[in-house]
Amino acid sequence: MKLIYTSSDGRTIVLFNSPFQLSKVEGIGDVDADIQSQKSPFQDGTTYIDSLMNERPISIELKISGRDSEELKNNRRLLSSIFNPKLGPGLLQFIDGTDIKEIIVESEHVPIFPDGNSNRGETYQKAVIGLIANNPYWRSPSITEEPTFEPLFQFPFDGPFEMGVQRDERIIVNDGDAPAPLQIEFHGPAVNPIIINKTTGEYIKVNQTLGENEVMKIDTTPGQKSVYFVAADGTERNVFNWIDLGSTFFQLVIGENVIQYSADSDIQGAIVDISYSKLYVGI
Repeated sequence: MKLIYTSSDGRTIVLFNSPFQLSKVEGIGDVDADIQSQKSPFQDGTTYIDSLMNERPISIELKISGRDSEELKNNRRLLSSIFNPKLGPGLLQFIDGTDIKEIIVESEHVPIFPDGNSNRGETYQKAVIGLIANNPYWRSPSITEEPTFEPLFQFPFDGPFEMGVQRDERIIVNDGDAPAPLQIEFHGPAVNPIIINKTTGEYIKVNQTLGENEVMKIDTTPGQKSVYFVAADGTERNVFNWIDLGSTFFQLVIGENVIQYSADSDIQGAIVDISYSKLYVGI
């Protein structure tokens, strides 16, 4: 098991072997949930409504080492600097063989360095790191679906052939533990592009014409929902008002999702890219 932490200023530290040897991790599985219920007059018990996950606390214990007291001091200083609470959210990665899970966390305090002969010496120092994940779900690394257009060139040509095939429908299986938010990119040319989850009947439609080399970027993450238009010269602007009023910033439900893309014009040449991360309650 290995932990890799990347701070908001881009610095990375590996908690595994010397000089930052991982000893113990708590909070990778257990997280509390609040049960939402209601009670009617004269009702025995209550009626279940929903379960809401709380923040996830993560505690990490490790041993810092150094060839001498000076190197130990520098390594201890580095740990404090990277896990500085003032830096805000950082990315924590849990790696077990080929399995990788990620979570956004903040430091609850400056790393603790216990005193006493059993906790420190001239070339070693025990440390405790306290983290909190406001969003309690572990997530997979980002997954990007294939573009809607797939070239099928084959040589040599022998009789009738296809130059390509327009894929306007795909099946995405979410085998995580919770609905997965989407990051969607509509690439022009397209008139009023729309993406539909045929499994749920929800859709997202952009009431606008996209020219060639123009892109519409949509994020359906709760609390971070956004719609940005990217012009051909790379400039971006917020265009939330371009979204059709009947649209729903849907997520991939658990299980099979049939996703369809279309527009009010021929979509040959248009591409929609779909990215997402599967969410897990524990690892």
